[in-house]
Amino acid sequence: MENTEIKKEIKKAYTNVLNERSGGCCSPECCGTGESISDDYKDQTGYVSEADLGLGCGIPTEFAGIKEGNTVLDLGSGAGNDVFIASKAVGENGKVIGLDMTEAMIARANFNKEKSGFTNVEFVLGEIEEMPLMSESFDVVLSNCVLNLVQDKVKAFKEIYRVLKKGGHFTISDIVVSGGLPEKILKAAEMYSGCIAGAMNKEEYLKTISVQGFSDIKIYKEKNIELSDELMLKHLNRQELSDYKSGNNKILSITIYGKKP
Repeated sequence: MENTEIKKEIKKAYTNVLNERSGGCCSPECCGTGESISDDYKDQTGYVSEADLGLGCGIPTEFAGIKEGNTVLDLGSGAGNDVFIASKAVGENGKVIGLDMTEAMIARANFNKEKSGFTNVEFVLGEIEEMPLMSESFDVVLSNCVLNLVQDKVKAFKEIYRVLKKGGHFTISDIVVSGGLPEKILKAAEMYSGCIAGAMNKEEYLKTISVQGFSDIKIYKEKNIELSDELMLKHLNRQELSDYKSGNNKILSITIYGKKP
């Protein structure tokens, strides 16, 4: 699919998440397992249940080392889940901005913000590849199961590097693959908006980050994601599924860190 078609499909899918509370990245419907692969946020300070749509694949704020007074950016902020967690960490003297390209998500996030009384939070409509944000203005960049949806990941990490202050860092939870995915999966709109088809090979992902100039790159957490046969058979025949499963192929959730020197 062309980039514009992919973005249109993603916006549609994530608007439907709000309208129908179904589909979307890392939700039960995405992976066909009947179980969300998102981690449990309920014990996190600042947790707002209405903002938790179960769309993540980790808890990047756990590893982000956010300090009081920091300015933090959350990419693909959705209904505000990670933004509200980060807002408690930065305190009254800090600021958290959530960036999302879906109008419905920005509207829901602002509704949650007003309802919960957060004063150090702002939500901005925009795309990760071309952020409408000033250079060198953030101490920490977060993202949770979103960069896999971005087709041009080189451009995305260039933008992350640009908006970070010197000495700032990112902590991102994302989906990557080890091995490969069948061509039919890569071309499926459903699998792209569901975070799978857009996932980059793990080694290429790490290289992309390094090439942009980030240092101290480390993976804090990694876990396997199992797709159900039922979901795979929507796109593959049984022989193709058998070939995929017999190969050394894995879909992984990782939480990764990188610093801008």
